[in-house]
Amino acid sequence: MSSEITLFVNPTAGRGRGAHAAQPAASALRAAGFSVRTVLGADGPDALARLRTAVREGTGAVIAVGGDGMVSLALQALAGTLVPLGVVAVGTGNDFARALGLPVREPARAGRLAAEALKEGRIREIDLGRVRDTWYGTVLCSGFDSKVNDRGNRMRLPAGRFKYDLAMIAELAAFRPFPYRITLDDGPAIETEATLVAVGNGSSYGGGMRICADAVPDDGLFDITVVGDCGRGTLLKVFPQVYKGTHLGHPKVTVHRARKVTLEAAGITAYADGEPLGPLPVTAECVPGAARVLT
Repeated sequence: MSSEITLFVNPTAGRGRGAHAAQPAASALRAAGFSVRTVLGADGPDALARLRTAVREGTGAVIAVGGDGMVSLALQALAGTLVPLGVVAVGTGNDFARALGLPVREPARAGRLAAEALKEGRIREIDLGRVRDTWYGTVLCSGFDSKVNDRGNRMRLPAGRFKYDLAMIAELAAFRPFPYRITLDDGPAIETEATLVAVGNGSSYGGGMRICADAVPDDGLFDITVVGDCGRGTLLKVFPQVYKGTHLGHPKVTVHRARKVTLEAAGITAYADGEPLGPLPVTAECVPGAARVLT
């Protein structure tokens, strides 16, 4: 393994926390005897191109400093390689780090743990979801939650998470279930009315919303959570339960497990790791052992 470690930094993550977090993480790695190369980019595509170059040239590991968006970008370069990924989680959601039990918003501690894991060879192979040529580590969402994302992304004000709270209120006002066609592995298609369908490699999205609470990222299977045709009042009662994962016991919620799932519904955008994938239909495949992470 090369002693040069690549620090992949989003300086704007968590309203500027990314820039401040890079320094203690780099200091922890250097104190452990590693040399550190920092990779930034003018934008997402530029940052990914630079990271792919670092991986191709032989880095010992990549440490993503930022939120789930930065982790997702790193996975595009690392999936299917032997280069391990460490995470210094300082973004808004940090659900990838939560799923793996890594520190959240503790950059110095996260840097020390990454250095220790490299020294001791503590590397865990995990599954990734794949939609066409895009990889994801946490949850693919579609339906009500993706409609909220759509609306929030169109809003210029207010800034931060409050924007998505307002978007949720607006979507509730126009809420109706969506007709879905869901195909699990090579089984028969399921036609149903659903509020949302989430395909989880990890357990949570949106900063700890445990929509696929029992998902395990190295069991070779997705957990697919289907919230059925509940009305607005039921949705308001069920939705707060997502933070504890207790919504899975509600009669309007069903969970399936599969290696592959195809979702079809008109007018719905799919998001994975918080990033837009495009309109349904999409087919997601669970790829066992696609990434190596420092634990």
